[in-house]
Amino acid sequence: MPTFLSILLFFGIGFSTLAQNAKLRGVVLDENKQAVDNVSITSGTARTQSNSNGFYELTIPANKKATIVFTHIALKTSVIVLFLQPNEVFEFNPVLNNRMEQMGEVIVTANNTKRIQGITTISPEVLRKIPGANAGVETILKTFAGVNSNNELSTQYAVRGGNYDENLVYVNEIEVYRPFLIRSGQQEGLSFTNTDLVQNIDFSVGGFQAKYGDKLSSVLDITYRKPTAFGANFEASFLGGSASIDAVSKNKKWSAITGVRYRNNSLLVKSQETQTNYTPSFADIQTNVNYQASAKWQWSFLGNISKNKYQFQPLTRQTNFGTLDQPMALLVYYDGQEKDQYDTYFGAIKTTFKPTENFNLKFIGSVYHTTEQEYFDVLAQYRLGEVDANVASETYGKVNYSRGIGSQLNHARNNLDALIANIELKGFHDWKKSQLDWGVKYTRESIRDRVVEWEVIDSAGFSIPPPIVLPQKDEPNLVYTGPLVPYQNVRATNYTTINRFSGFAQWNSKGTIGAYKVWYNAGLRFHNWEVSGANELGKSQLVWSPRAQISIQPDWKKDMVFRLSGGIYYQPPFYRELRAADGDVQPNVKAQQSIHLVLGNDYNFKMWNRPFKLVSELYYKSMSDVNTYTIDNVRIRYVANNLAKAYAQGFDLRLNGEFVPGTESWFSFGYLKTEENTSDKGFIARPTDQLLKFGLLFQDYMPNIPSMKVYLNLVYNTGLPGGSPSYADPYLYQNRLRDYRRADVGFSKILIDNKTDSFKKNWLGNCKELAVGFEIFNLFNNQNAITNTWVRDLYSKNQYAIPNYMTTRVFNIKLTAKL
Repeated sequence: MPTFLSILLFFGIGFSTLAQNAKLRGVVLDENKQAVDNVSITSGTARTQSNSNGFYELTIPANKKATIVFTHIALKTSVIVLFLQPNEVFEFNPVLNNRMEQMGEVIVTANNTKRIQGITTISPEVLRKIPGANAGVETILKTFAGVNSNNELSTQYAVRGGNYDENLVYVNEIEVYRPFLIRSGQQEGLSFTNTDLVQNIDFSVGGFQAKYGDKLSSVLDITYRKPTAFGANFEASFLGGSASIDAVSKNKKWSAITGVRYRNNSLLVKSQETQTNYTPSFADIQTNVNYQASAKWQWSFLGNISKNKYQFQPLTRQTNFGTLDQPMALLVYYDGQEKDQYDTYFGAIKTTFKPTENFNLKFIGSVYHTTEQEYFDVLAQYRLGEVDANVASETYGKVNYSRGIGSQLNHARNNLDALIANIELKGFHDWKKSQLDWGVKYTRESIRDRVVEWEVIDSAGFSIPPPIVLPQKDEPNLVYTGPLVPYQNVRATNYTTINRFSGFAQWNSKGTIGAYKVWYNAGLRFHNWEVSGANELGKSQLVWSPRAQISIQPDWKKDMVFRLSGGIYYQPPFYRELRAADGDVQPNVKAQQSIHLVLGNDYNFKMWNRPFKLVSELYYKSMSDVNTYTIDNVRIRYVANNLAKAYAQGFDLRLNGEFVPGTESWFSFGYLKTEENTSDKGFIARPTDQLLKFGLLFQDYMPNIPSMKVYLNLVYNTGLPGGSPSYADPYLYQNRLRDYRRADVGFSKILIDNKTDSFKKNWLGNCKELAVGFEIFNLFNNQNAITNTWVRDLYSKNQYAIPNYMTTRVFNIKLTAKL
């Protein structure tokens, strides 16, 4: 422990001593939501005035009540009372009117809970501005330490050595799901989260509380906003468009926000090495309706309909690889096509009853339905050869000698229909210095799945049978007279039902140890499930998950919080984890277990007289009953047993603050080591073993033209394991992909805002903001590989790992408007 504290304090050396002050900022508005200038804002001896844009900023004392008074010569006075933490920046946008004074104390107490819990909060405005090939909350998460992904077309991410299936996602406290059959990032389309509807985003990378569900890696908790007035947002670009509308009833009891999105990834997919005819269509509509029945009772509905169609016809591909001394290339000519469709329907009702100030109940019911089909017949005829490296040659850069030729035919007729229903009851009790949360939940999952998928490989006129059918023979010198069978063949039909009953109870308290503030959290989860199918009934299984957190804030001049959290986390298998490589469901797969320990430090300080935060964490996970898997692009294939154990350890660091006044930027660094041991054969790297991670998100603007802004999103990850050929022993293939390096930059110019007088007299007068943006994806045109394609040289019997490269440099133009 002393060593850990020394490390954390080391990173704080050289920074300024924290002043015991906080900062209040915002925009003063009138009843028409117009900015008001020359408003006097005072608190004791501190005073300031709003500028022509209504903006103000005031420094007030921390750790005590501060009364702030807003006065204007033509408007009534408004008064609020704040209690802020040292160095905290609190945003407050008062609305002044000319009818009545807003006197009396409007107590606003800053929320320090998330800092204590180790939760990172992301501003919704950052989501909408930061560039990315698949812009949204997931793009921002990928800049965080401990969050890894080497696929810019995918919204999926791995956290601290876990995989894509180990992350919880909630919207308005309702768990959301993603399609089952997605196998590549270019098939994914839209993330569930609509950034136009978001009000708040919380993210935890581990050591989370018992109130969250049964996953091993992370929690993404999103809250959609409740509109207070009519508004609309529009966006259009070369990659698609979106629109959202806010609506409120006259009596303010009803409010609704609805968003529509359309996306087309053709611009990105056609920048890859495989030349294609690609016609995708990704669209969805979401709505969040709220009804305030009374002061004690509230209802809400969250709905989503998503339609994703994917038609892909590959034509040709050339991938150069090898070394300078021995350059090689893979030439592929394709015939056939792929047609996929994913339709999802989601609806949830949530009601909150608050009989007293200290007690409330919540009831949540949700249904998720997905119908998916994956049909393809693709013939790939390939040539593996040596490339002419002689610059003076007429055939420079072309293949002049073939080492192997062959063909590969892939066929699939996969269908899946899943219906997931949830009923949940949650309660919250508050007793000043302590709170109790509890909840119970029932889930029923019904999945109908048909898998028909096979692959035939032909090399130099010889069909290659799978090693499990044919013992190693000296082909083509010896004639094989056995039956012709596909190299890979999966056929299965599953009718699976999973019944789950889970619950939790957790206790929160705060107190002191001497002059130190202390926060405690202790909780317990349980999860019982049973898998049944057409021909087999699995046994009923039960796991208990104890979790705890303790946070200490010393009485120092430096504003620091130290955290220790951990517990025994379980992940009961979802349907994908039950299905083995042969397509059959294994109903008795156990829950994977992880003993998780996190030591963290949160340090608020000032640098250049501006607020900054340094968050650092050490973590260790010891995992047992591990269900090993392989990753092909974004598709995870499980072994569907529990014959492995594993561990993950690392260190995460994130520094964020106002590197440029008025904007938030951050830099993150992560170290990770994760390995697994299957059947005591020894430890090897897990598929998500990404040793080093660097992330940067930077915002800036031109001082003389503040409406001209620039946004930079930069990620560097060391290479992931490159996988192994089909039927091969992964212990024999421990090569790695090249490092993932990517920079996306965006430029934005605000053409119109609500202060642009020249437009108020025409049809643009109702436009609060109109901006045009120019984005460059993969700014430095780096070649990043997602997986390897394994090609066999029949004569040398070598298997060559051919990298599958992602997108190259792409340009995009974007237009956004707010009404």
